[in-house]
Order: sequence, then structure tokens, then C-alpha cells
Amino acid sequence: MLTIGCHLSKRRGYLEMAKEAASINANTFQYFTRSPRGSEQAALDEKDVAAYLAFAKEHGIHDALAYAPYDADPATDKMNERDFALMVYSEDLARLAEVDGSLYLIRPGSRLDISVEEGLADVADALNKIITPSMKTCVLLDTMAGEGTQVGTSFEQLAAIIAKVDHPEHVGVCFDCAGVWAEGYDIVGDLDGVLEEFDRTIGLDKLKAVHLNDATHERGSHVDRHARIGEGKIGFDALAALVNHPKLAGVPFYLEEPDSTLVIYERDVARFQEAYKG
Repeated sequence: MLTIGCHLSKRRGYLEMAKEAASINANTFQYFTRSPRGSEQAALDEKDVAAYLAFAKEHGIHDALAYAPYDADPATDKMNERDFALMVYSEDLARLAEVDGSLYLIRPGSRLDISVEEGLADVADALNKIITPSMKTCVLLDTMAGEGTQVGTSFEQLAAIIAKVDHPEHVGVCFDCAGVWAEGYDIVGDLDGVLEEFDRTIGLDKLKAVHLNDATHERGSHVDRHARIGEGKIGFDALAALVNHPKLAGVPFYLEEPDSTLVIYERDVARFQEAYKG
């Protein structure tokens, strides 16, 4: 069965997100744990979480993907920014421990004035400070487009981060289509080759989620801007090929659109479900 959902707002709680997902025939969803630019978040509503978990079980909703704010930057050597990122990650993971079946997505960030190797080591160090042997939430690294001094832009860089993590069994990768396209991977003309390279470098067992998004710019541009699905440089057919690829069977897919309305997402969910061959 295809696991597919979209990005929703958390402002009305977990139960409401699950109901919105079910209303568009989705069986998963993604959300920001707080404002994407970083802020405090409201206290966890235990009644809402309990109601959500019951609703999700009844409606087959699973693998909800919690997205850390963009301003949490683990690659930097600026201590105030690193402290902020570690505070955000620790708070988020403590709350997600109460929300069974969650995934947690972070962006590796930007190294600014330090070397690539130092930036990668900083990301791994941050992961080692937040990951515990007994935790149940899997932490995912987002594939980055290579804008500015971003790290985690290539499969080799992601592998280098994971290799330095003390408990790599709790770490995976979210394959962001627009990001890998912007980095230069040809998911349109050579999807098999790209996935084979991912498997050789990182291991497909680490590919835990896929962002289904289209791109406004050409491959290798290092510009991560989303087009409406089917109207960009990647195109619907290439994204549908990802959904149907046997090596990605069972992986959850999360739609991302520049105009994130339920009407658009309902259309997208239906299109991919219709294209899915099982």
C-alpha cells in the first residue's frame, strides 16, 4: 500500500492534522514542530495526543514526520546558534517520545566560515548529543541542495555524518527530490543509477522518507525552489516513478507544494494513488 501525505499545520493539534490527512485520503503527514524560523512551542496536550493516536490507529495513519525549524543549524561553530539547535532538538525529541510512530527531520545546516569536514563533524556531534540508545524516534537528515555553504548536500557527505554517529541505528535520510535534483543527481533520466549510488554510499536501509516536490530550476543549479508538482523541471512522471520504484517499497512519501492548500494536496494524493501500481 502506498504511504502518502502532505505538509499540514500543527496549530490546532495532532488530532486535527490526522483528520485533515484522512479528509484528503492521505495516510501520513508532515508538520513543523514550531515556526520554521524557530520559536517556543505550546505545551504538549496529552488529551490531544491520546485522541490522535486512537484516530490514527483507526484510520491507518502512520509515520508522521515532525520537521525541525530551519533556523536550527547544527553545522555552525557559533556556540549560541549550536546551543539553540540542541535546545530545539532536545525539546522536540522529548515531546515526540510521547507520540508513537513519529519520525524527526532536521536540516544539516550551513558551515559558514569553517571547512566542510568541520561542518560535517559538527552535525555528527549534535546528533551524538541528542540521540540516546533507547530512543524510539528515528532522526532523519534532509538532503540539501548545496546553496551557499550548506552541508549534507551529497550522498558522500551524509554518509560521512552518519559514520561519526555513535548510534547510527537511530539515524536515517529523507530523500528530498528537489534537493537532490538541485545538487545534480539525475532522478529524471537515471533514477536507477541515483538509487544505486545512494545504496553504495549510504545504504537504502537508511532511506526512511521521500519529499515529493518539483523544482523551478535546472538540475545542478544548487537552488532549492519548489514548483507545483508536474509543472517544474522534474515533472510528475519522474516523481511517479519514484513512488513506484521497487527499491522504495514501504517508504513514506510527503508532498510539498508552493501553494499548500488542502484542495491542491487532495488532487496530488489522488494523482499519485492513481499512478501507483503496487
